[in-house]
Amino acid sequence: MTNRGKKKKLVLIGNGMAGIGTLEQILKLTRAFDITVYGSEPYPNYNRIQLSYVLEGSKSVNDIIMNGYSWYEENGITLHTGKKIVRIDTAAKRVYTDAGESAEYEVLILATGSLPFVLPIPGADKEGVVGFRDIADCDTMIDASKIFKRATVIGGGLLGLEAAKGLVQLGMDTTVVHLFDTLMERQLDAASAAMLKTELERQGIKFAMGKKTVELTGESRVTGLKFDDSTELAADLVVMAAGIVPNTELAKASGIEVARGIKVDDYMQTSVPDVYAVGECCEHRGVCYGLVAPLYEQGTILAKRLAEAETAPYTGSSVSTKLKISGVDVFSAGVYAEKETHRVLRIHDDWKGIYKKVLLEGNKIVGAVLYGDVTDSAVLSRCIREGKEMTDDLYKQLFGGGECCGGTEKTSAVETMADEEIVCGCNGVTKGVIVRGIREEGWDSVEQIKACTGATRSCGGCKPLVEQLLQYALGDGYDKSAAKQPGICGCTPFTRDEIVAAIREKNLTHVREVMNVLGWNEPEGCSKCRPALNYYLGMIWPEEHEDEKDSRFVNERLHGNIQKDGTFSVIPRMYGGVTSPDELRKIADVADKYDVKMVKVTGGQRLDLLGVKKEDLPAIWADLGMPSGYGYAKSLRTVKTCVGSRFCRFGTQDSIGLGIELELRYERLWMPAKFKMAVNGCPRNCAESGTKDIGIVGNDGGWEIFVGGNGGIKLRAADALCKVKSDEDLVDICDAFIQYYRENANYAERTSDFVERIGLDNVRKTVVEDQIGRISLIGRLSQALEDLRDPWQEVLENEELRQKLYHPVHPQV
Repeated sequence: MTNRGKKKKLVLIGNGMAGIGTLEQILKLTRAFDITVYGSEPYPNYNRIQLSYVLEGSKSVNDIIMNGYSWYEENGITLHTGKKIVRIDTAAKRVYTDAGESAEYEVLILATGSLPFVLPIPGADKEGVVGFRDIADCDTMIDASKIFKRATVIGGGLLGLEAAKGLVQLGMDTTVVHLFDTLMERQLDAASAAMLKTELERQGIKFAMGKKTVELTGESRVTGLKFDDSTELAADLVVMAAGIVPNTELAKASGIEVARGIKVDDYMQTSVPDVYAVGECCEHRGVCYGLVAPLYEQGTILAKRLAEAETAPYTGSSVSTKLKISGVDVFSAGVYAEKETHRVLRIHDDWKGIYKKVLLEGNKIVGAVLYGDVTDSAVLSRCIREGKEMTDDLYKQLFGGGECCGGTEKTSAVETMADEEIVCGCNGVTKGVIVRGIREEGWDSVEQIKACTGATRSCGGCKPLVEQLLQYALGDGYDKSAAKQPGICGCTPFTRDEIVAAIREKNLTHVREVMNVLGWNEPEGCSKCRPALNYYLGMIWPEEHEDEKDSRFVNERLHGNIQKDGTFSVIPRMYGGVTSPDELRKIADVADKYDVKMVKVTGGQRLDLLGVKKEDLPAIWADLGMPSGYGYAKSLRTVKTCVGSRFCRFGTQDSIGLGIELELRYERLWMPAKFKMAVNGCPRNCAESGTKDIGIVGNDGGWEIFVGGNGGIKLRAADALCKVKSDEDLVDICDAFIQYYRENANYAERTSDFVERIGLDNVRKTVVEDQIGRISLIGRLSQALEDLRDPWQEVLENEELRQKLYHPVHPQV
């Protein structure tokens, strides 16, 4: 950016929600800072609240990324992932990483978050004992679920219940061990906790309540738990989810005052000048907050302070909890445990799964608990915060005339909200902002409101209220069914089918043209929609569209797969898993020359060179002289083969020859998602065709074709599509299926999900039975294949492009 050297150097330690939320607020107010971010994890900023979705497999890591690499680049922020700050020299104003690197600062923000509380008991350090705080923890649990079957979660709070939900979804026999007799005892009363426990048991979670763990048994790996009542529980995996503690190690070692957390004043200043702290790591007026809304409140005040804007001091947060646990909405605020001095207003409906309790001290509303229906949460939060008294009108609004079933219809909660009332506590979005956007800017979906305001972006607890505001502001114009079909991302309300139709009808040929014509909310788009648009354009106009490199993911742009330490892996293509002594010598020479950390045989019968420096990628590819195996791309990865009839005594077909032919045919064809194939020479299935996007099995009479398999988190056996007698017929069916998938799948949708969504019968009718339709699909695929050119050659031949993509100081995008 211009005048970058004149800007004040701001260093942020911590790439999580609190720290990056603070930067977002700073960027809204000023561009006076040269910002550098250090994150210990190998990812850009992601939504930690949604880790349970990654664990259960319903979302990928990319789905929970809040600010992709492009956001940092667009805002001139230098991002260092996978690097831990181990020392701060507060006198010299310099930070030092675990890799020996350093950076100076003029303003330093600590947002180091929290750590899982590990019970101080024997065996807590055994293999198989894990916390639940980051993506690495999810990976550990997912890997364990593939081998082991018995899981135990210690802790019946929100974190523990979400972990248990994910483990059950992974197929593990899961028990939650809790010290108390009620779940979520800090947020729920006995009645609502009992309803929650019943629902979670219905979902497959087991419970051991009132149990104190005193030891984890086993040799090197955990095998079970011992309790203080001398009972035991067998377990192959133990998740510690009994609480969190502020991560203060760095601050304490650097001479910054620490109590339970890093001590800060009302403007988030630590005991050291120009050093600030926000989030779970800090302690304000003796309180450490673990919920997201207070963390954003802290960040907003710090941002204004640093931008020299007028701001009130931070005096603490009024904490309420609105959460969705395993599909169940719960809310609590203020006092939730009733006393003799309280007047209790209550509805308990087991049939509908609804519980509502409001506590009064005299007539003053002092607390509330909601279960199942949390539509009144905003009203109750305001009443408790402002110390309001119960009135007949308010009672009618909350309880509908006092009858549980068939009473007077309740007044809509959003109608009585003031415009300045907060709807999304995480991002400070008010009712007035949302309603004005709906009426004046034309927002008509939750996704659009999220893109423009941030509401629902973090914990998602305000989504029901946002939906009510849509209905309230749009009136008869509100289409509930349409609201359930959001656009491909928050930048647009248009779905995949609407975008593809518009590209064809309006003859749109460039990514920016699509965004301009269709009125994108964000003129530059985002890391989710730009790659999708680039793919759709290339699929629709294979001859006219020129691939737009700046709309590709970092791995595709750099022709390597980025690893957690910031290095890359390089995978040369080996057609059908077949190589030669010359190729092996090249790989060995390159591994020695560039000090490759590891050479590994992949699951797709190739060699992976791991630990490659970014700046060495062009030279490695040039020295190899081999085509890329596209181990990073949304395209054909591998065609796995057995040795077939060439060598195997059981082989009936030439699986190697066919596998090489198919890999050569499709190797550079862009797909909606990564694509894997396998060819077996006989039904013994040594190449594992049953879990591939296209699996082929040979027999004496020809070939059998399977589609829609997946061997990843969402394990799915491939469906039998058809049988063919000749290699030519097989290639035709593969061509037709691939093109049908290319033209109709959502971007990033694997064939396993595509086949389930479209239906195998529809796939078979279109690809196999409709001969005219199949010929048309084959023709369009043939056109796409004719226009292919290996993009790697462009990099090797274009020095300017090489410098742009691989220069060491170029930020990751």
